Amino acid sequence: METAEVLVHSNPRVLKNKDLPQFNFSHIKSLTDDTGIIQHAIFNIPNRKEGYCIDDNARALLLAVWACKDKQHSSVLPLLQVYLSFIHYMQTENGEFKNFMSYTKEAYEERGSEDSFGRTIMALGFLVNEAPSHLLSKTGADIFAKAYRHIDQLVSIRGIANSIVGVCQYIKYNYPDDVKRDLVIKLADKMVGMYEANKDSKWHWFEPVLTYDNAILPLALLNAYEVSSDENYLNIALEAMCFLESKVFHYGVLSPIGNQGWLRRGSAAARFDQQGIDAMAMVLFYQQAFRITRNKKYLSRMYQSYLWFLGTNDLGVALYDPSTGGCADGLHSEGINLNQGAESTLAYWISHMVVAAAIAE
Repeated sequence: METAEVLVHSNPRVLKNKDLPQFNFSHIKSLTDDTGIIQHAIFNIPNRKEGYCIDDNARALLLAVWACKDKQHSSVLPLLQVYLSFIHYMQTENGEFKNFMSYTKEAYEERGSEDSFGRTIMALGFLVNEAPSHLLSKTGADIFAKAYRHIDQLVSIRGIANSIVGVCQYIKYNYPDDVKRDLVIKLADKMVGMYEANKDSKWHWFEPVLTYDNAILPLALLNAYEVSSDENYLNIALEAMCFLESKVFHYGVLSPIGNQGWLRRGSAAARFDQQGIDAMAMVLFYQQAFRITRNKKYLSRMYQSYLWFLGTNDLGVALYDPSTGGCADGLHSEGINLNQGAESTLAYWISHMVVAAAIAE
């Protein structure tokens, strides 16, 4: 297997504060109303016909939690409360979550996808651990507790991975917590089983295909390692990430797997369309990898992943728009998707927050 060291530029750029765009939450605020964040946009105008989803409100909650840690972003606090209220409303009586709501506030699903459940658990875990107030933390903990009994029934690997991250954050808030630690181990062992079932000499991955949000999977095992000290989780996470890097880094440039065909074992990777959530997942992985190992190569790769948004990508075109504070919905073969929806814009700002925090350390 071609190693990541060959594919990552030997002299990667080191970012400084002056290299980051100025903080601009204008588009996030434009997409957010009293109900939640609207999921899609027509260029930079909210597309109310498409309504809301818990996926994006969970991402928005995570962003708001991190933004509120800096007093200069205190204007974000009312938005945090909106996103948390949306999640609370979308929770069913048995603790699961609906995903989609129309602009007229109709939500017909019995439950949303396991992926959306996992993303919500992840965001709630960070809220519980890092909320700007005790009351917000307590609200998040109550919603989390109601959903908790469904976590160990998950079968979707991304639902499992995101939930592991969320539960690990909850453990940090309520340390030690042997019951939740045992759940993390059970979930991580499921992931290890998937990895071992799919791995061969040329394929070091959890599934027979690389699709979306890929780096979330090894990220989950890094979190599991942090609370369990099981070296197997760490080793698999780093081995899997090395494999992923060999497929998505080319001469120091991040080229996420395209959603027009993905990358199936034994086939060539689809080059387009590339999505912001994949760059964000890489940034989140490298944040955790550096936190655990203190190896600065992970900071370099974090910066390279983040720069995908700013134009260091296959087309040399920036997806982030400093005039609006929004981010293009994807990188296509002919250019960028000019719509600035919630998912891509949140992916950019979450990545921005992580990189800014790393630079400040």
